[in-house]
Amino acid sequence: MRKLEKNQYRPDYVSPPGETLIETIRALGMLQADLAERTGRSRKTINEIIKGKTPITPKISLELEKILGVPASFWNNRERRYREYLTQMEIQPVC
Repeated sequence: MRKLEKNQYRPDYVSPPGETLIETIRALGMLQADLAERTGRSRKTINEIIKGKTPITPKISLELEKILGVPASFWNNRERRYREYLTQMEIQPVC
């Protein structure tokens, strides 16, 4: 059995994957509206993903990979870590 370390780093802030998404589309010269059109999703949905209100699903991550050239695994992992952090903060907030 693995012994837990007493001093583990636990950040008190994790940004939503949408922050990385907006940086990526801006770097490519795209707008949220462009991404909405290319994914076939509404501007509202894209904006909610960027704000962290709507999760990046595996299907969306594959679409982002195709459109942006960033691997789906990156988006999936980013989303998973963000949602995991939010859940952890609900269970055991950082004091």
